[in-house]
Amino acid sequence: METLRIDILNPKAKKLLKDLADLDLIKIKNSTQADFSDLLKKFRSKSSESPSLNEITKEVEKARKKRNEQ
Repeated sequence: METLRIDILNPKAKKLLKDLADLDLIKIKNSTQADFSDLLKKFRSKSSESPSLNEITKEVEKARKKRNEQ
């Protein structure tokens, strides 16, 4: 199995993809949450220690604060 990320530029292309899915040739899934989870798993697999939820939250809050200051 191969996974591709596709940006749809024309709504007609979305219909074609749905038709392919109806024929069981492809599978369509919303990847936003999956991408984030996969990214976390990738980071954690390369680290000897995983960051805690509290550490992640602090980093997110710092990034948001920095973005809002701009």
